[in-house]
Amino acid sequence: MIDARILPLQKAALQPVAARLAHRGVKADQISLVGFLAGGGAFIALCVGQWLAALLLILANRVLDGLDGAVARIQGPTDRGAYLDIALDMVFYALIPLGFAVAAPDVNALPAAVLIVSFVGTGSSFLAFSAVAAKLGRKAPEFPTKGIYYAGGLAEGFETIAVFVAMCLLPASFPVIAYGFAALCALTTVIRWRQGWVAFSGDGR
Repeated sequence: MIDARILPLQKAALQPVAARLAHRGVKADQISLVGFLAGGGAFIALCVGQWLAALLLILANRVLDGLDGAVARIQGPTDRGAYLDIALDMVFYALIPLGFAVAAPDVNALPAAVLIVSFVGTGSSFLAFSAVAAKLGRKAPEFPTKGIYYAGGLAEGFETIAVFVAMCLLPASFPVIAYGFAALCALTTVIRWRQGWVAFSGDGR
């Protein structure tokens, strides 16, 4: 919901670090892979109930996710980089609720499953919209630096990470947080379905 608004702040904060990394020859794809490893580490930490470690690794994943894009803009964006960015993110988002489910299956398994299904809704509606928009040559003016068309919604990247942080700080409240955010994701999915229906109908009806 506010991703487009915070992009300039993110760019300003990460640009100096990205410039140093690019100068030293670090590639954006390398940063993407290290970030995904941090996300995998967060999953493992969650499975064994290490909430603080998981929180720090989740935040590391997100910082590296921003850095890879900043480095790519300096070195020149690639199709592979855009592909890696979204493909790895989708798995990372699913791993976090799965980690809570593994940690306490009796309490967290069902809300985690509901949340993951809601992520399938937001992710598939997002990617389907992007694929058709790319075919039609459309651009998202709110996200000029992204490698693919970004369709906004109520539950975007910032809101998702804020929820993950809340889950790590309040692990006993995971079911309530998961169900609440799943409802928001479901609403986002319906909004995107509506956007796609109107945007790609041809006659606007």
